[in-house]
Amino acid sequence: MKELIRRPTAISMIAALVLVPSLPLGAQVQDKPANRASPPLRTMLQKGYPELFELAPSMHYDPLEIQRLRDTFQSGEKACRNTFKSHGKFYQKQIDGARGTLKSGGDRLPAGERHSLHCTIQNYDLLKSETDVLAGHAIPTAYDNLNAKLDLIQQWPEQYRQTQADLASGAYATRRWGDVKDIGFREIAPGQRDDIKRGQQAVDEMRRMGLLPPALENKQIQNYVEGVAQRVALHSDLKVPLHLTILNSREINAFALPGGYLFIERGLLEAVDDESELAGVIAHEIAHDTARHSAKMMKRATIASIFYQAAQVAAVILTGGVASIGMYYALQYGFYGLGLVLDLKLLGVSREYELEADQLGIQYEWNSGYDPTGFTRFFDKMATREGYINGVSWFRTHPPFYQRMVQAQREILFLPRQKETTLPTEPFQVMKRELVPISQAAEEEEKGKPSLLLTREEGCVAPKKVEYKPEQPIEDLCSAPRRVAEP
Repeated sequence: MKELIRRPTAISMIAALVLVPSLPLGAQVQDKPANRASPPLRTMLQKGYPELFELAPSMHYDPLEIQRLRDTFQSGEKACRNTFKSHGKFYQKQIDGARGTLKSGGDRLPAGERHSLHCTIQNYDLLKSETDVLAGHAIPTAYDNLNAKLDLIQQWPEQYRQTQADLASGAYATRRWGDVKDIGFREIAPGQRDDIKRGQQAVDEMRRMGLLPPALENKQIQNYVEGVAQRVALHSDLKVPLHLTILNSREINAFALPGGYLFIERGLLEAVDDESELAGVIAHEIAHDTARHSAKMMKRATIASIFYQAAQVAAVILTGGVASIGMYYALQYGFYGLGLVLDLKLLGVSREYELEADQLGIQYEWNSGYDPTGFTRFFDKMATREGYINGVSWFRTHPPFYQRMVQAQREILFLPRQKETTLPTEPFQVMKRELVPISQAAEEEEKGKPSLLLTREEGCVAPKKVEYKPEQPIEDLCSAPRRVAEP
């Protein structure tokens, strides 16, 4: 996303983050001697979560140093958000001014002047939507990630020792859903079959209202992803048939509807680096169904209300094209296509549900013969890797990063060691190659689409400068002073 007025010491540290090898499956936990020559704290924050879990027990840092960095983050986030809030206020002032002129001019305004005012309002609305997303969601998410790493460095050593003690005493076996040897024969939540009709109704209604991007028509990709999904479903607690649809959308997202209806978007397939990451995301979504999270949330928010909200943006983000730079991402972060509408209203509202899906999903991935760190590695990548700004909405309604990552890591360590886990496969590489021309064709098609899909006034020139450029890393947002964009 962007840059802002503040010291470059906070978000800019994310830039060097890279994905690191996962922890060995079922690793024996044992105390690690403290290393007096611990790397600089800022160096540690450049590492991904998997490596931090491995290194933190042997590191030691002065609590005062950690607190000073927290204070820096707090002031940095405040300054960063305030910059974009001030931009938003400026844009709103321009909008109000143009609207005032329209009102005072009435029917007397010349057609050309009226058109110009309409374009001004339209473009400043676009820019303001970007600042709202940045200040309200993207920037806080980046700082949440940094603070979570500080939490891990400070708190994981003790929790690691507690994990070791739980393993030694056998206490880990008494955790909720600790009966992993009975996966498939246990009941996580009764009534899964009752959800089939509700899920089918939801899918039919979405299609009727045009809320679903087009399906991805490629037999090799469909068969491959279907095979991974059915393998995970077979080794899960799912009691209903799994129906998989791949959507030809650039969003990095997957979601499940009640009754075994699973949707995976093309952007997710492009983002995963190996089969276990894909299996981990699929397992997480299947877990939402086995625990009947979506059905439970539907009791609080009716399908009708969800679709009414979704319909307001359907023509913009679910037509297969991109909006102008800012509008696309503003709507993606504000609604995140189907993902946010469904996650926010059905799945993501409850932090408890997300933690449950993490635990069950890791168990299902492990039981399917995959490396159970697949989901957490993908989570880490979405949270920290440069360029993965598309994933910000994954975390908007989820539990705090640290809580989520620690509970997932403990679950991984509690699982029995597997003799062998699935490594990257040739079919996975074939799937990735098949995606290339499809993505290129979609990008070419998008180039011909209007720059503003929310266009109410035709013939407007899009803003020359925007608050955010697609694929721009969020760590760039606060690295330099920034001036408001002018349409």
